[in-house]
Amino acid sequence: MGLYQLRKPFEQNVHYFLKWIIISCMIGCVGGVIGGCFAKCVIWATAFRQGHNWTLYFMPIAGLVIVGLYHAFHEEKNKGTNMVIEAISSDKEVSFATGPLIFVSTILTHFVGGSSGREGAALQLGGSIGNFAGHLIRLDDKDRKIAVMCGMSAVFGALFGTPVAAGIFSMEVVRVGVMYYAALVPCLFAAFLGAGISSMIGIEAESYQIVGMPNFDLLGAAYVVLLGIMCAFVSIGFCMMLHQSERMYRKRFENPYIRILAASGIFIALTLLSGTQDYNGGGLQLIEEAMEGHVRYEAFLMKALFTAVALGAGFKGGEIVPTLCIGSTFGCMVGHVMGISPSFSAACGMVALFVGVTNCPISTMIIALELFGGHGLWFFAIIISVTFTLSGYYGLYSSQKFAYSKTKNEFIDRSSNK
Repeated sequence: MGLYQLRKPFEQNVHYFLKWIIISCMIGCVGGVIGGCFAKCVIWATAFRQGHNWTLYFMPIAGLVIVGLYHAFHEEKNKGTNMVIEAISSDKEVSFATGPLIFVSTILTHFVGGSSGREGAALQLGGSIGNFAGHLIRLDDKDRKIAVMCGMSAVFGALFGTPVAAGIFSMEVVRVGVMYYAALVPCLFAAFLGAGISSMIGIEAESYQIVGMPNFDLLGAAYVVLLGIMCAFVSIGFCMMLHQSERMYRKRFENPYIRILAASGIFIALTLLSGTQDYNGGGLQLIEEAMEGHVRYEAFLMKALFTAVALGAGFKGGEIVPTLCIGSTFGCMVGHVMGISPSFSAACGMVALFVGVTNCPISTMIIALELFGGHGLWFFAIIISVTFTLSGYYGLYSSQKFAYSKTKNEFIDRSSNK
């Protein structure tokens, strides 16, 4: 009887392991190919836009096409990344149309210079792939949720080349304080496969070199604490801007076609008034400039404004790359003012803003190590903890749940502030 009791759990574990190796490899391969192709398309759209500034004036047309596509597929109420999160935390599902719609819509947004990222598309693409695979091989509801997380990890890893962070983020973002450890092996396998296949297609992993990192001492630690406090307020402000802009658009323009036309006009006007297209698109170029210590002091505010104007009205993409851009430019500005390495400050700002808007400290620590290497580990640990704590219950995703309090050892099960 004792031997049987030992053997049965072992057999169950082996069955789980073998089953999810096969499933995660399948999802990882598909996610890697689709994610790599998607990244290629976004890179092409961005390069074309940067070489032809006139694409900005096609923003109204692109906006109408995006709204029309979602209407044609009866996806007007599609909640994007929030829908993917709800597919894991509840009985809702990711519609099959979500994948192709977000693929095309994000490329159109980047082609005309809308301020958006790629990770929202990655999570939605991956969630759609995972959900479809779950139905295809007839997984039960609980396993289908793991398949959705697998897809998210695969495409996220394919786009950013940060497989460990991609695998952990999908498990951590849904419910803060609770990790879905049953998805650990599937998500990591899918993320590494997605990143590997994407690399074979020619997508380079994101990484940055920090110049002038200070010694870790009392003064350096005090600086990152101060920067973390400021970044917490910036992250709260950015989340509020995004949610408020969406509400204001819907209140003033009930018709989605009029709404996106109005946003296009505002965005074009802002671009012309600023005299630059630096704040258009995802913002990777601004991140690189911030890491080199060369950005305008107001860049973080302008990027936040441009992102809220575009995404609040219905242009597609994601908020994470703009978040990293806002964090890097804000950190660079503070570094200049405080006389601390702007490059180091930009890296710390990126990390702090990421945790402030996603509420995922473990994923943030890992992505910091994958983007910048391990030399700044102690600084990153401090600023992540400070900003995570002080950013409260604000977040990018309204469907995200907080299982436990940030300030007390108690179960609260509350939603993120809108």
